[in-house]
Amino acid sequence: MRFLFVHGTGVRRERHDRLFALVRERLAARFPDAAVDSCYWGDRFGATLGAGGRSVPGLKPAPGAAPDAPDDMDGIDAETAEWALLLADPLCELRVLAEAGWPAGTGSGPGGEDGGADDDPFAMPGVQAAGIRVLATLAGLPPAPPHPGDELGALLHGTGLASDFPAALDAAARSAEAVRAAERATGDPQARELATALARAVAAGALAAAGADADCTGAERDRLVELLTTRLGGDARVPGARAAAFLGRLAQRVTTQPLLNAWRGSLTVGATPALGDILRYQARGHDLREFLHARITAAPGPTVLIGHSLGGIALVDLLALAAARGEAVPGTELLVTVGSQAPFLHELGALAALEPGAKLPYGFPRWLNVYDRQDVLSYLAGPVFPGDPRITDHEIGSRQPFPACHSAYWKQDALYERIEQAVAEAEIG
Repeated sequence: MRFLFVHGTGVRRERHDRLFALVRERLAARFPDAAVDSCYWGDRFGATLGAGGRSVPGLKPAPGAAPDAPDDMDGIDAETAEWALLLADPLCELRVLAEAGWPAGTGSGPGGEDGGADDDPFAMPGVQAAGIRVLATLAGLPPAPPHPGDELGALLHGTGLASDFPAALDAAARSAEAVRAAERATGDPQARELATALARAVAAGALAAAGADADCTGAERDRLVELLTTRLGGDARVPGARAAAFLGRLAQRVTTQPLLNAWRGSLTVGATPALGDILRYQARGHDLREFLHARITAAPGPTVLIGHSLGGIALVDLLALAAARGEAVPGTELLVTVGSQAPFLHELGALAALEPGAKLPYGFPRWLNVYDRQDVLSYLAGPVFPGDPRITDHEIGSRQPFPACHSAYWKQDALYERIEQAVAEAEIG
């Protein structure tokens, strides 16, 4: 048996190699006797801006811009909504604490006075506020924890956040919001909440900078926050009530207009090559399909094809076109699409292989379609091909907002468990 992995939009060599290494490792653990190959197409068939983006009136990509949030928050749970805001503004929780401070009765002075150092009549001259000590601890953390033997370092490397972590740590530690919040946190309870907010700011900053290049699940993100919080003297298992409650309310009530404005950049220069790859494929997909056909048939089957995003679109097109001609691609026993737009394009009439409403042709293989409802680039296949027993939709939840969830599939054990089940159901040996 052989697996062939086909990557998706916007992926180029460095990103592909890191992603495929993860996929190969996970598949090899479950299928030790199978060959696991990849079909890299990004450099040869991917999009570039031939004129440097001059076609966009007055628009210049913002260097280091944070990834965009979705333009519709409906259906997103509170935690995911909060992280969507944190990715858009990693310092938003710290800003709440800096401006609002803590209510009376939460301090450590006599009677539990207000946590604001500048407002506390019982603050002792020359005694450093507890929050200042937390901030100093953050500033003193090593910018790049070693990989071997260090859980934090291993986690950063394993999620693709290692290169962006130092800048995120420095930005949080030096921010005016962190300094002001630290000055107001005079007692230990406030310092512990500050530690959590600082850890979340650093994690969000690294995730925002990495964007779709991060291979980070919600569980890994939470563990990163927990490790950072512990090193700062806090307890990540006890969420900061004040900032978190405010952020949760804001996340659920956020207006869509600023987010729509943010999408303007992402749908032009900011999305190249990701969106550009899709548009280029729509116009010149034949060459990519021929390339895929050659790679699939280069080795004997049975073959399981795994396509991510645009890779899934191209595979659906290829297999449907071949089957319609009565020339099913030799050896192909199972198609797995992950975070793919193929079903939606079929509804639009934008698949090269099928007219709108057309059924999958005889000879098309079994199809496992994996989606995440937070991933705005993933769609259901079953409802647009009703009654086709070859199709199975399977939901996976990464607990990450978009766009991080579009890349988080590959860290999910549930994905490989479902692939293993599909292989067994197809009796592929």
